[in-house]
Amino acid sequence: MADVVRERSGGGGPAGSWETVLALPHPRLRPGVLSYRGIRLALRGPRRRLEAPIGAATLVLGFEEPLSVSRGGSPPVTLTSLFCGPTTTAAVGGHGGRFAGVEVLLAPWMAFSLFGTPQHELADRVVHPDELPHGQGSGRLAGLAAALATLPAWPERFALLDEALAHWSAGAAPASARVAHAWAELARTGGTLPVPRLAEEVGWSVRQLENRFRRQIGLAPKVAARVLRLERARRLLAAGRGQAETAAACGFYDQAHLSGEFRAMTGCTPGQFAAARRLPPAGSPMADRISGEATSLLLPGGGAASPFSPSADFSKTRARR
Repeated sequence: MADVVRERSGGGGPAGSWETVLALPHPRLRPGVLSYRGIRLALRGPRRRLEAPIGAATLVLGFEEPLSVSRGGSPPVTLTSLFCGPTTTAAVGGHGGRFAGVEVLLAPWMAFSLFGTPQHELADRVVHPDELPHGQGSGRLAGLAAALATLPAWPERFALLDEALAHWSAGAAPASARVAHAWAELARTGGTLPVPRLAEEVGWSVRQLENRFRRQIGLAPKVAARVLRLERARRLLAAGRGQAETAAACGFYDQAHLSGEFRAMTGCTPGQFAAARRLPPAGSPMADRISGEATSLLLPGGGAASPFSPSADFSKTRARR
């Protein structure tokens, strides 16, 4: 059964009510399954969030109203349940004010194993989980979402997730242990481990590593390193570190390099991101996707433009895979 709830937050008022509950999966599912986050929103109007790239694949199993997700200026995709592979650019997600469901964060190699889908086909894409190109068992995730909706409380839902994911994992073809190790080392070092050293550590040539990594992680090692470096930089900046200090600690050439990478992958500068987090729209719940990390911004209004850039900026945030 999933660990006891690690974090619980919620509130209510004139703007409506909200609840988020974070739990860790059963130890036998780790480190492939990273976390569960239960969400229930009953707000009096639409909400939008900017979600920065993170080092994980995302599975959302929704119970009620749909979510709308757009990336890079593309038309929004509207789904109640969704899967998103590894990402290199920010997404804008929104809903009409009501949503309930569970978000499951997966190491990309675990997503490859569970769904049998080359992750490079899913990088920076949002799809219905039962429509994965090489998925196993059409309809199984829709059935799981329906079953989760009938349960009375979050601990029971997390326990059912443990049971379902353990069953599917037992019947899935395992990911390469060397790919999983390479990913773990890249994540451990915050994306600063050079790719030739990474290849040497797992006993492959650089080309072998790149080919296998892209298939099972979704991104080339250098691109994944960029995402992981920026993830660590956001974490340090949120903890109060200065930009110059953060740039040096995370392996950027200088503060200008950090700012350029930040804008390329989020659509805003570090200062704009920090300012938007300090002043979230009134009456809106603020909840990051990963505990202790700065992953998200609440955007004002259901249809208002971003406070720091027009929507055209997002069309420019494309990283090579």
